Amino acid sequence: MKDRTGESVTVTLNTGRPIGAYAVHVGEAVVGRADFVDPTDGDVDLGDDGGVDHDRIFFHTEVDEAYGGRGLAGILVREALADSIRRNIVVVPVCPVFSAHLEKHGDEYVAAGGAYRQPTKDDIAQVTRAVREHRAASRRAERPSE
Repeated sequence: MKDRTGESVTVTLNTGRPIGAYAVHVGEAVVGRADFVDPTDGDVDLGDDGGVDHDRIFFHTEVDEAYGGRGLAGILVREALADSIRRNIVVVPVCPVFSAHLEKHGDEYVAAGGAYRQPTKDDIAQVTRAVREHRAASRRAERPSE
């Protein structure tokens, strides 16, 4: 796929725990990401078989300012939503970028086989816990070994 300047763009998925992300690449550089939490009770196979139904809470989307105006946030959102359809994932849009996109194109998304729902207080709590856990793990990783 290409951005508005005609440059080739790819989107990749990292299903890391506690926070996963779709990343948009221009060439080799990662220039944006859409962060999410998969709130599950235990291990869930997030493979390509499309047989898994669960929620994915999208809570933050960001594109490097140097790449602004190229349509990369839109590409990122559309690719994440298309992948969610393929994987039978219910999208929970906490992020304003995802919320705005689904507000405008939600009927089209559902007609294409997608599902989404409004976030709850429990969803926000899941995101808060995941972000805290991620930050704590990052701090531990930055500490020098003794």
